[in-house]
Amino acid sequence: MNERACIIAIDGPAGAGKSTVAKHLAKHFGFLNLETGAMYRAFALKALESGVDLDDAAALEQLSRETSITLEPVEGGNRVLLDGVEVTARIRDADVTQGASRVSVHPPIRVWMVGLQRALGRNRRVVMEGRDIGTVVFPNADLKFFLDASPEARSQRRYEQVSPMDGAGTGTGTGAQVHAAIAKELRERDARDRNRAESPLRAAPDAIVIDSTNMSLNEVLTSIEDQVRDHLHLPVVNEEL
Repeated sequence: MNERACIIAIDGPAGAGKSTVAKHLAKHFGFLNLETGAMYRAFALKALESGVDLDDAAALEQLSRETSITLEPVEGGNRVLLDGVEVTARIRDADVTQGASRVSVHPPIRVWMVGLQRALGRNRRVVMEGRDIGTVVFPNADLKFFLDASPEARSQRRYEQVSPMDGAGTGTGTGAQVHAAIAKELRERDARDRNRAESPLRAAPDAIVIDSTNMSLNEVLTSIEDQVRDHLHLPVVNEEL
């Protein structure tokens, strides 16, 4: 395989499957998976623990000057360090995920993050997923994908991921209530991501748009794998996903 630097950008709304696809591509082709969403979550955690208002752009900008975020690729994902302390598990909690969507709308924070993300991906073979990788962070990425799906399909997939832990098992409500809450959260995140002033969510003009509403995960992975393989001039290998 040609070991030249190569960047694959994967963008799309919440729940579209970006993380799953990025992890698979990185493992399948031997790339590093640099999950930029983890960086926003780590900063949101810093703000929450510091008592900083997530809607106060000036205070968040000041906090960013005192924040160090590092991603260390490991088997199966990334190890996330916030100011030198591992927070890999904590940043997956619901309050941090919601907070990440809120801090990401502020232009100063996005400018700061873009600089960090470019440094992480420079001169490497990486898969980067997020909301603006192909439009802002790496507009000259070798390959750009925009993963999308209907809000109904995305909320259903999210529900299926968490449903084993809902309802009577945790006291969080009935299945219908949990599903409705997930759908509401996705709608709110979509509105914030698509309407923010800095780097709104959109497909790059040269991105390959994949609407997975009526596609299985294997169909999505096969489609993207084929296009990456063509770009890297790799032979076709018959194997199960």
